[in-house]
Amino acid sequence: MTRLVDSHCHLDFKDFEGELDQIIERADAAGVGLMVTIGTKLRDFDKVLKVAETYDNIVCTVGIHPHEAETEPDVATERLIELSQHPKVVGIGETGLDYYYDHSPRALQKANFLAHIAASRETGLPLIIHTRDADDDMAEILTTETGKGAFPALLHCFSSSQALCLKALDLGLYISLSGIVTFKSAADLQETATLVPLDRLLVETDSPYLAPVPKRGKRNEPSFVAHTAAKVADLRGIALETLAEATTENFFRLFQKVPRSALT
Repeated sequence: MTRLVDSHCHLDFKDFEGELDQIIERADAAGVGLMVTIGTKLRDFDKVLKVAETYDNIVCTVGIHPHEAETEPDVATERLIELSQHPKVVGIGETGLDYYYDHSPRALQKANFLAHIAASRETGLPLIIHTRDADDDMAEILTTETGKGAFPALLHCFSSSQALCLKALDLGLYISLSGIVTFKSAADLQETATLVPLDRLLVETDSPYLAPVPKRGKRNEPSFVAHTAAKVADLRGIALETLAEATTENFFRLFQKVPRSALT
């Protein structure tokens, strides 16, 4: 069986404190050979980097989540670029827009997002985008910024409209699916999961959140991405091996800084 990649998790969170060795072992047993632990605050970046430096099959990103745009409002593109030079840093973000919670003013979210886009464009590292209830602004920004110069990117934990999905695909982005796609209430997303070209699809946990069926209600962890992959394969009417092979290949095509030797 081709090894899976959990393209988005948060292994520096307290939910996993003291358990990382066991979590990595369970991931290995489930066929998950590589994980990306995601930066959400520059003030906590050292913790994210430490996790990635400790394990051969964990890499990381650097960024500021839209929820944190008000607490870290002065992010400089140059600072993101500087931190991204570390060999274990393979992406920029997560960043984006979240109008569901509005934990930060929308103007600050947009400024934060634009700084990250510039860093992605400059470094060539993929941009990890969070978007919720912000489809129109997200589509407009992506269209405008792509017109200024292309940058590699994916919409992570995708749960937005098919219209935004199609716009992102048209602009060359990738789509990453989380455990949400396994929920009974996710009929629209399940349909979207069948529309994304197989060569643009990734899978993730977004752990510790959003555990997939049959683990729903539990703390999520990287091993559970196998359940999400199995559901997506079933929805598309293909073998799990085919889905695993495609999503892993897509990951390396997008995250070009990650050596294939990192996949254990």
